[in-house]
Amino acid sequence: MKIGMVTDSLGGLSFDDMLATAARLGVEAVEIPCGNWSSAPHARLDELLSGAEARNKFVAAIRDAGLELCALNCSGNQLAPGDYGRRHDAVVRKTIELAGMLGVTRVVMMSGCPGGPGDANPNWITTAWPPEVTRTLDWQWSDVVIPYWKDLVAFARGKGIRQICLELHGGQVVYNAATLLRLREEVGETIGANFDPSHIMWMGGDPLAAVRALRGAIYHVHAKDTRIVGPNAGPNTVLETKTSDRWRERAWNYVTLGYGHGESWWREFVIELRAAGYDDVLSIEHEDVLMSPEEGVRKSVALLETVMTRG
Repeated sequence: MKIGMVTDSLGGLSFDDMLATAARLGVEAVEIPCGNWSSAPHARLDELLSGAEARNKFVAAIRDAGLELCALNCSGNQLAPGDYGRRHDAVVRKTIELAGMLGVTRVVMMSGCPGGPGDANPNWITTAWPPEVTRTLDWQWSDVVIPYWKDLVAFARGKGIRQICLELHGGQVVYNAATLLRLREEVGETIGANFDPSHIMWMGGDPLAAVRALRGAIYHVHAKDTRIVGPNAGPNTVLETKTSDRWRERAWNYVTLGYGHGESWWREFVIELRAAGYDDVLSIEHEDVLMSPEEGVRKSVALLETVMTRG
């Protein structure tokens, strides 16, 4: 296994400073967001697409820092109704095209979430009642999700992309093991999971059980932790709409590795990943509002060095 990092974790640094800092902190591989929900501070997508010189400099800078470019990321909602979804889809396709040009065979993103018939906004359905929500969910999958993903997989394969790594995240049609496997069955094994245990944690699942269920279908891993705040979650559940600046009131918060689940849990996580056939990058994603990015990445690297296996 290797220690990676989503470069937005150090998004306040310039591209060169980010690379130097990542290398100094012990990061070995970088996953670079190219747009949509990321401001893409380290990748000018159109510039990289339009010029071989820009691409060569981009790759050389990563290589000269002693790092590997393991993935590009374009997480957004390309299935959203209207112009919003179309704009995100354009970034997705540009990112896939750029990945092909760079020889990167792995693109990280999310499945997206459509609305229902006639909706102007996405509609994430998580219950089977009342009956209209089941009808809407069936329509989403049959009329939007499956046709879109069949087309995008064909596009990606034509650009040389072997693995589209979907993050199992709330608010997306693919958010757990069952929905990932359903889409994979419908559109093929180009689709796999970007497994981020922090989301399974806050949705009330068991990430270790999810890893076992996804044996052979995990293509990438985000290393991020969640702390459930019992006094808030107890009376209110883990369904949370308070923004991250209200962290004291929230039922859960993203935290630096080890601050939600201890070293022993992360050791078990690595063991389960290896048993499920995954022996690749653990990409740190720092979203802890109570810890500086550099400190959070440094502590996350230290924990992963302690628990992960190499070769």
